[in-house]
Amino acid sequence: MEFFAEVAQSGLDKNHLKQLLTLSRLPELCSSISSVLEDEGEYGVIYCVWGEFALNREELKYGVRFSMPGCPNALAWSVTCDDGSDTTLIHCTINKHEHDPDFIESIQVFVSDWSAGIRNTVSPPEPKSA
Repeated sequence: MEFFAEVAQSGLDKNHLKQLLTLSRLPELCSSISSVLEDEGEYGVIYCVWGEFALNREELKYGVRFSMPGCPNALAWSVTCDDGSDTTLIHCTINKHEHDPDFIESIQVFVSDWSAGIRNTVSPPEPKSA
């Protein structure tokens, strides 16, 4: 199954994405990822909405791919941009054609959290007045 989200006019090019998308920054970029338990640069361990997972980070030509090699659903996602475009694409996949509706909803929220995190990084929300 595939899940997508776009952040229009993000202003992020491939170099900015690669600099931004480090393991240590994942909790601030996606609220479904609560903590980074281990960070070895291209490999780490995170705690997320589905529990604790090893995570691989791989730079792509136009962004970064993350994968959970120990996930029974082979969950992976990429955050990329097209050359010459200021739209950022979040693309998430699992290795099933069908799944439990609650799990599908949790993936949709995960992708939405990524979209919100990227959007807030490039255009932080206005502070609320007291």
